[in-house]
Amino acid sequence: MVDSLFEQALVTLDVAADRLQLDTEVISRLKNPRSAVEVSIPVRMDDGSQKIFKGYRVRHNVTRGPAKGGIRFHPNVSMDEVKTLAFWMTIKCAVVGIPLGGGKGGVCVNPKLLSKMEVERLSRGYIQHVYDAIGPKKDIPAPDVYTNPMIMGWMMDEYSKIRRAAITKKTHE
Repeated sequence: MVDSLFEQALVTLDVAADRLQLDTEVISRLKNPRSAVEVSIPVRMDDGSQKIFKGYRVRHNVTRGPAKGGIRFHPNVSMDEVKTLAFWMTIKCAVVGIPLGGGKGGVCVNPKLLSKMEVERLSRGYIQHVYDAIGPKKDIPAPDVYTNPMIMGWMMDEYSKIRRAAITKKTHE
């Protein structure tokens, strides 16, 4: 019995690879995500307390182009789930001929229990912690479970703020 979703996906890959007689190096690359990031996101809640949320971003494969994949806010998000979904996004993009690879992200949270401001702070905090892992030529996030255009807008705004701040000016005294 296979314990994780990702291990189940790899069993399926092995069956397909055997039937299609795929190169062992290709299979090896598909079995290992290019990168996987786990972050702890501190969020100031409306009552003044702080909560820490676990966040993830996996860039599975970028052989065909930048990774693409959603960001989900759900209480059951885990690294295993995100790795699995990034793997399947790689496969889906390849099967339909899209020049993109697979990615996926998520935060372990029930956003229905947060205020709008708390969700905004969480969304911006997520980007602050994963911005090195994403970008237009690297990994392109999209909405997914319990994320929407407003949340994606906050994330895009936060990413733009961080990326614009990459160069400083030297002052002469």
